[in-house]
Amino acid sequence: MKYWMVKSEPGSYSWDDFVAKKEDVWDGVRNYQARNFLREMQLGDLVYFYHSGKEKAIVGIAEVSQEQFPDPTDAAWVAVKLKVKSQLKRPVSLVSIKAEDRLSDLPMLKQSRLSVLPVGKEEFDLLLKMGS
Repeated sequence: MKYWMVKSEPGSYSWDDFVAKKEDVWDGVRNYQARNFLREMQLGDLVYFYHSGKEKAIVGIAEVSQEQFPDPTDAAWVAVKLKVKSQLKRPVSLVSIKAEDRLSDLPMLKQSRLSVLPVGKEEFDLLLKMGS
């Protein structure tokens, strides 16, 4: 199993929008490196849902429910399907992520503009603890 993070502006597509749908296509990714990460996602992988923009916090966990397929908005790209797994008891802010030395190698801190990023198992577990 692998672990991931997807980012979305809450004004465009929020955790609440996702929860209302229960399962949705993660599409519209137009960066080659992020696309490659989508291609690596496998059924059952866990995915942090991060609100970018003003909030800047991890707010929930999704699960990959369908592996890569042609993006319905542009078949030259790929999409995956995600389903809601759980909401964090408390959001994990970017400030608290940056303050935790054990998360200093987290890809989101080094490649902040990517909307799809890998997360290591130890990092995933620590972030989960921070959100509990």
